[in-house]
Formats: sequence, C-alpha cells, structure tokens
Amino acid sequence: MNGRQSGRPTLEQVAARAGVGRGTVSRVINGSPRVSERTRTAVARAVAELGYVPNQAARALAGSRTDAIALVIPEVEARLFAEPYFLDLIRGVSAELADSDKQLLLTLVRSEQERQRFEQYLAAQRVDGVLLASVHGDDPLPDRIGELGLPVVMNGRRTEAEPVPYVDSDNIGAGRAAVAHLVGRGRSGIATVTGPLDMYVARARLGGYRAGLTEAGLAPDEELVSTGDFTEEGGRRAMRLLLDRRPDLDAVFAASDVMAAGARGALREAGRRVPEDVALVGVDDSPVARLMDPPLTSVRQPIEEMGRTMARMLVRRIAEDFEGRAEPAELCRHVLPTELVVRESS
Repeated sequence: MNGRQSGRPTLEQVAARAGVGRGTVSRVINGSPRVSERTRTAVARAVAELGYVPNQAARALAGSRTDAIALVIPEVEARLFAEPYFLDLIRGVSAELADSDKQLLLTLVRSEQERQRFEQYLAAQRVDGVLLASVHGDDPLPDRIGELGLPVVMNGRRTEAEPVPYVDSDNIGAGRAAVAHLVGRGRSGIATVTGPLDMYVARARLGGYRAGLTEAGLAPDEELVSTGDFTEEGGRRAMRLLLDRRPDLDAVFAASDVMAAGARGALREAGRRVPEDVALVGVDDSPVARLMDPPLTSVRQPIEEMGRTMARMLVRRIAEDFEGRAEPAELCRHVLPTELVVRESS
C-alpha cells in the first residue's frame, strides 16, 4: 500500500487524523483563537500530512480565483513542530486571513520530488498565491513560482539584493544589539552559534555579531564562531566545539532560542554556570526563552506580525494581479524592527 489517498482529502479525514472534531478543524483553519496550542499543532500536522486543500479551492473555474493561498515551509516535520517560530508565523498568517475570503493551505516541501510535485500543483492554478518560509539560498522555488505567474511573498530573503517580495526582521540589528548588551555586561570573549550559512538570516545575524564586536573595539576571532542548524542538538554540538576551541569564552550569542537551549545544555555538561561563567543571549523571544533556567535574554522578532504582514501583502498583490496592476518594487520589501529583552541569562 503506497499511502496515497483517492481523491482530495476531506475535512473529516483531517479531523480523524488529528483526533478532533470537524468543527475544531474548521476553527483552526480559519484562525480562531478559541483553540488550544496542542490542538492547533495536531491539526496543522494532519493538514500537512494529508495535503488537505479547503473545498473553496474547487472554485477555480476558467481562470477565476481559487480563493486559496499556499503557505510553504521547506522543512521536515520535526523542525516545523519543534520550533515555536513556525507556529507563531502560521498563527500570524491565519489571523490575517481569518476575516478574508482566502483559505489557507499548509504545505511542507521536504525533498526535490515534493518540490516538483508542488510545482505541478501550482501549474494547475489551484491557488491564487504563495507564502514561502525558511528559504535557503539555493532554493529555486521562489523564482519558479514567479515563472508560473503567481504572486509570491517570502518570509526572509535569500540575499541582500532579493528580487522576490519579502517580509523580514532586522537580523543584522539583532546581532549588534546582542553583542552590545554582552559588552555592556563586561564580557569580552564573546562567541556565537550561527544558523546554517546557506540562509541569509544566519549570515545577517553573524554579520551583526561581527559589526557589534568591531563597534566595541573587539577583534573578531573565527575560533569563537561555530555553525549550527537552528535545532537544539545543533546548538549543543556547536557549543561543545566552542568550549573545546576557546575554554576561556565568557559569553555566547546563539542565533535562535532553540539553539541557545542546546548551548545551555552543553554549558551545564561542562560545569559552566549561566550567567556567572558564561552569559547567554538568543533570538526570537519564544516560549523557549521564558521557560529556560535561567530565563534567556533574547532579541525579540515580531514573528506573528511578520506573518500578518506577509498575508496582507500577498492578498494585495493577488488583487493587483487580477486587476492588471503592478506594485512598485520598493513597496514589496518590509523589514520589521527587533528588540532586546533582557532576562537572567546575561
């Protein structure tokens, strides 16, 4: 048995997979706040696994609108459901679309085969537009969507000169703020755990870290830079490597809260106290930061607001596309501010 279903998955099948009622699935899909986070996660997983498309997409007749929008996350389920960032982004997108006539299709693209299948789905004009999250630098999907003539908005960007419309946060500023704070706490051996450097977000935060060191009169030291992958285990491995290289380090800027949690575990294994021996700062200001011991200082990203802005921008672009109007390029790029939230870890 190949696991494929006959016909389009139904709302009832999503409900059965998630272990909830049909009405609950409808509330989650329409962004209702009257649903627990656990239930919302279970439904999102079922939607992604089944490839559920709301029935309203069947309104695609003779070139008319489908009133469906795809939110594409090119990550495996483990990262999607382990990282608060994605759930907050989905929440923001859903909330913005709740009062519109647009239905949301959540899609995971985890392999080249799935990417090609999704491109075929788009070519069949089953959605009006696409929201893309967590895009790596070599991902051809943004350009391919544009070639298919569909409006697209990205969460983040692939390069500084990204031609595709995007909504991002001030990642360079996040790195600079973290380093300035650590210097202000009297730290000088400041290390960083980066994200995967094929992603602009990771390179930008690393650039902000280096700029912060230069502004503080500290010489950058590549032994204090260790690459992670935005996962907890990646943060743990990167922190162990940093301790082997530079046991005298006294501060760490981790490029995400989840990696900071992994770094915290490695520091504890090595007998290092936080913040007495090593001060620690993350990025996202997620629930992970507030629940850590000690609570984590973190650079807050307006994640839900990014989701809202992306959805609002895409809906506007879809309307303009149907009306034959083009939005000026400078209105297609939004960078939202970040804010340092100081807690006991530093």
